[in-house]
Amino acid sequence: MHFSGMATRKPKPVEPAPAISAVTPPARMFGMAIHVFTAIGAGAGLMALAAAVDGRFPAMFFWLAVALLIDGIDGTFARLARVEETAPRYDGAVLDLVVDYLTYVVVPVVGLWRSSLLPPDVDLGLGVLVMVASSLYFADREMKLPDHHFRGFPALWNVVALYLFVFDLPPWVNAGIIVVFCALLFLPMPFLHPMRVVRLRALSIAFTCLWFGSAALAVTEGLNNIDMFAKSGLLVSAAYFLLAPWLIRRRAAS
Repeated sequence: MHFSGMATRKPKPVEPAPAISAVTPPARMFGMAIHVFTAIGAGAGLMALAAAVDGRFPAMFFWLAVALLIDGIDGTFARLARVEETAPRYDGAVLDLVVDYLTYVVVPVVGLWRSSLLPPDVDLGLGVLVMVASSLYFADREMKLPDHHFRGFPALWNVVALYLFVFDLPPWVNAGIIVVFCALLFLPMPFLHPMRVVRLRALSIAFTCLWFGSAALAVTEGLNNIDMFAKSGLLVSAAYFLLAPWLIRRRAAS
């Protein structure tokens, strides 16, 4: 039997099977939950801003600490949840920058402006300087070095503000400190990221815990007339964070 018709018939193209998403609904929910967790930092920032405007500075630092805690752990959760795959509509890096600018820059500037820690003739002008300089820093594509150090002072004005409140230096000295740190934003010197820099990480985490404990003690004691343990802890941890990049590079070169 000769199947002449079948011999000339073209085979039907095989349609590809529909792609089955590897991302399950629970994974999508988990990824979205991490973005929401990061965004909660903005809510903590608003609470801190309200406290700053009202002059309730211990409460301001409490809410800034909440935001700092969220910022410190959300990246780990985001990598665990693979948010770029499970919740790709939202850019976690942009979201993180939005929250950080509010809590690291805007709220501390308002707190310093509402306090008596800066000369009244220049307090608002210094705030403008910090806001402009920090905006440029946040937009810097080269703010991170290959070994995860920050390039320049990483705009941690919440930390600077805490030290100014605790040590209560003369207003013009505080103004000079702010100008110096604005300049450090743009200098090509490394600043430690205690969680991401691999070398001396255990020691860095230990000093981070010391800093958090000392800062918490200072806030609970109302920022004024705090004991020497809290002040010493803040000073020692600050010295470590400033010197650690040099120690790490010297150790790497040896």
